[in-house]
Amino acid sequence: MARASPAGPALALLIGMLPAAAHFATLGTQGIELSAALAWLGSGLICASLLLMVREPGFASWFGGLERMYRWHHALGTIGYALALAHPLALAVPFLASDSVAAWQRFASASQGTTGILGWAGTIGLMIGLGATFAMRLPYALWRRLHATLGVSVLLVLGHVYAAAGTTAALWLLVPPAALGLGWRLLRADLGKSARPYEVEAVSQPADRITEVTLRPLAAPLQVLPGQFVLLAFFEGPRFQGCGEYHPFSVSGIGQQGQLTLTIKALGDCTQNIQSLRAGVAARVQGPFGTFMQDRPAGPELWIAGGIGIAAFMGVVRADALQGPTQFIYLYRSEQEAAYLDELQAYRATHPRLTLLAQAGSDDTAILEHVLARIELAPVPEVYLCGPPGMIATARSALRRRGLSANRIHSEKFDFR
Repeated sequence: MARASPAGPALALLIGMLPAAAHFATLGTQGIELSAALAWLGSGLICASLLLMVREPGFASWFGGLERMYRWHHALGTIGYALALAHPLALAVPFLASDSVAAWQRFASASQGTTGILGWAGTIGLMIGLGATFAMRLPYALWRRLHATLGVSVLLVLGHVYAAAGTTAALWLLVPPAALGLGWRLLRADLGKSARPYEVEAVSQPADRITEVTLRPLAAPLQVLPGQFVLLAFFEGPRFQGCGEYHPFSVSGIGQQGQLTLTIKALGDCTQNIQSLRAGVAARVQGPFGTFMQDRPAGPELWIAGGIGIAAFMGVVRADALQGPTQFIYLYRSEQEAAYLDELQAYRATHPRLTLLAQAGSDDTAILEHVLARIELAPVPEVYLCGPPGMIATARSALRRRGLSANRIHSEKFDFR
């Protein structure tokens, strides 16, 4: 697993704190007020968090991968929002004991004119966007629309800062990260300006509700390593209309001419549509991303795959990249959903270092507990997990109870809501 560098988080925190430092540098210590400190620091962290929305492999590597970078994005945005929300409270609190009317006027937007209206509109918009971020059960299309309110909300917050403080050095330190983050994400990621052109070369169905797609590059291919994933959007082709949205998919195979094989399960409207994909459809691919199964130390390994989590491991198997004796637990709900089982059994027959334990059942967590009890963990292996969140949590708990340290248990989140 690639290790995170302190450079990325340190830079993000520096960008987030600079506006507050610049503001108070012009006032001196006598001018520091709690409400202003909360406002400038909160606004700075929110704008800094926007830089961490970009999907650039090189930038993500500063944080140890896209998953860790998105964690920082969420953390900075949430902390920044909390500080910004505390700003009007800090304005009102000193008046609560002596003059409740004055306290309300400090807090309410209508009594503050345009300045207050912009501030509260931005605050409410941030609340909606952040609420959508943590509402994991929302349909993806609705989540995207609600999350997009964050961009508009940041512009409203900047308008509030301008109305309250005017054009200052601190304001100019807020604008670049906000503009760069929003513009870069819109153009490079959402509109696909950073994507490489590919075309669907072949489509197969290795299991029920699972589609395997092979893409051939139409320009310089991406340099993908086994275990990584890409962001992919399908467009129009013969008898197919793609949804045009970028979704993360594990790379389950890498061809000698730069072809990419992806394994896609029908989980939502877009992936359901992909089940009818045909050769010749245009695609755009961004990436590669991910540090899963990178920089693996030589030695024994334990792999645990649940359902579509098999895809990440297939990229390693097909590259014949076993590092040492490997025990592989593969869980699936039924024989009809057991993608690649025949291929794995054939690989095991010619590679004695691989031990395969394949198990069907409707309850992944209960089966996993049973199977793990039969696994030998001496010598201590490096463990790699890929599958549903519940399965990963169960595996982590069971392995920790058997004495494995957390730094030997590796997984990676592919869903970036």
